[in-house]
Amino acid sequence: MTPFERWTVWLSAVAVTATGLIYIWMKHLLDPTDPFAVVNHPWQPAMLKLHILTAPLLVFGLGLVAVRHVAAHLAAGTRWGRRSGLSAVLSATPLILTGYLIQALTDERWLAVMGWAHIGLGVVFAAGLVVHQVMVRRVGKLGSG
Repeated sequence: MTPFERWTVWLSAVAVTATGLIYIWMKHLLDPTDPFAVVNHPWQPAMLKLHILTAPLLVFGLGLVAVRHVAAHLAAGTRWGRRSGLSAVLSATPLILTGYLIQALTDERWLAVMGWAHIGLGVVFAAGLVVHQVMVRRVGKLGSG
């Protein structure tokens, strides 16, 4: 993986995860100060927009590494980091799909289902990516020592 690919995936993943977590906090954990408010925090709409605008950067980054990193390691039979990498990769497709569906659905029940699925998949993706990085670093240190 090139440094550009690595930085694209990591910076976009951090941006999408941070904006998503902040938005969840604002929407589900804060109480509005005004009982007639539509949002719980004044920055809630902006945080959602930042999340939606940074998500395509992550999709682009994942596309960059799909062939040269993911497919290459699968074809080579690389064992270390496989489970963590696959958990990130396999959760990415439904994560992206639920993200688009949240913006397109109008039925309240399906919207809630997609929203909670998106949150769960986002947690799995982010955790898989972090664990994958830790595993790769650990194996790299073992190999160089």
